[in-house]
Amino acid sequence: MFSQKLKLALATFALISCNIPMHSAQAQTSVATPQVQPALDLFFSDLEERTFHYFWDTANPNNGLIPDRYPSPSFASIAAVGFGLTAYPIGVEHHYITRAAARKRVLATLQFFHDAPQGDAPHGMAGYKGFFYHFLDMKTGARFKESELSTVDTALLLGGVLFSQSYFNQQHPDEIKIRSLAKDIYERVDWSWAQARPNTIAMAWAPSSGFSNDDWRGYNEAMMMYILAMGSPTHGLNPAAWSEWSKNYSQQWKVIEGQEHLGFPPMFGHQYSHIWIDFRHIQDAFMKQKGIDYFENSRRATYAQRAYAIRNPLHCNGYDKDVWGITASDGPKDIKLNYKGQSLTFRGYAGRGMSPQHYDDCTIAPTAMLGSLPFAPEIVIPATLAMKERYGKEIYRQLGFIDAFNPSFDYPIASDFGKVMPKAGWVARDYIGIDQGPIITMMENYRNELVWKTMHNNPAIRVGLEKAGFSGGWLEKK
Repeated sequence: MFSQKLKLALATFALISCNIPMHSAQAQTSVATPQVQPALDLFFSDLEERTFHYFWDTANPNNGLIPDRYPSPSFASIAAVGFGLTAYPIGVEHHYITRAAARKRVLATLQFFHDAPQGDAPHGMAGYKGFFYHFLDMKTGARFKESELSTVDTALLLGGVLFSQSYFNQQHPDEIKIRSLAKDIYERVDWSWAQARPNTIAMAWAPSSGFSNDDWRGYNEAMMMYILAMGSPTHGLNPAAWSEWSKNYSQQWKVIEGQEHLGFPPMFGHQYSHIWIDFRHIQDAFMKQKGIDYFENSRRATYAQRAYAIRNPLHCNGYDKDVWGITASDGPKDIKLNYKGQSLTFRGYAGRGMSPQHYDDCTIAPTAMLGSLPFAPEIVIPATLAMKERYGKEIYRQLGFIDAFNPSFDYPIASDFGKVMPKAGWVARDYIGIDQGPIITMMENYRNELVWKTMHNNPAIRVGLEKAGFSGGWLEKK
């Protein structure tokens, strides 16, 4: 019966999506019929709860560290911890866990990051200058092997830290402690130290080699990092950082698959900053000039992904108007094979994007669609339903959608990242924390705006946005 209702929902939303203009001012809100809505609510509630349990069930409860991937043995990812800290209050609001349980887990996590050793020694440290290594040992919390000190992954961790600070606002002693720890963790990050070159933030640092030669600049997933860096009351960067970050936007502003917008090939670049920052109706100087906002920019990027799948230049199996989505994800294998008379390079983990030049190898990642739910629900909802209907038996499991699948990869070749299934082709073995994170958080932002509304009250976000020149929308409400 549930499957029949999902089929009805799929048919209804397919009809809706055909009648929605491609260039609406903001994402449309799809309205289901009364007969369809219960099936949608049931499915999306089930998906959100399953995805929540990736973070709750796989974390080390003693230190709050969350694995980069599961069920394969894995080190911890600090970005995954940021997503986990954001997921726990979602679990409270939906009664998956109690507020007391969430409070205990968050407190343990923040206490660990507050107390974890910081220093320039190559081993035994969790971070330096307030930043943290990209990957940490799940048990000890020390730097994992030769992992780099990651500025952007520290920012993703801080997204969860600051969300915890704003969400846990009661006078319970543990919530007071959470707010205090969050404040200390954020304010000790030395953003000015990470400016290895004027007005930019270096991508990475390592004890043996120092700063990387690359800086974060131009439109990508690090947008929130600069806003947090400018919002810091202790090591805040001046507005020149945003000017440097955005000065090459004109080179990225293009018409891509019929959508004029700031382009970035993998979809995660259009999603990550939007998880914690509500960009609706607020604009910086560049967006004022273009007459849109970053939310609309991501909506256009979502439509471009769908248009690319419909055009399907590689003739990938499964790409169409109903199933699409390309981003950084696991993939079948690093190997070049003959595919439908052409040589196609398949890859393992890669930062995939539209076009073969950006590693498209016919791999579909559910997070690329679901992480864009608030931007364009009128096309994401039917796509999610269609993906579940076609491939659900092979890709929808205990913790929700697995990381990726590739219906075009049906070769009898062993893969380190998964295996070939009868219908979905290659199917990933693992879930990945930084891909699960956008699914649950953006579903929640679409359903009730929990993360956005909570972060409206965080001073770091407001100060950072205002220093970057943003105005309008919710920023006008003091």
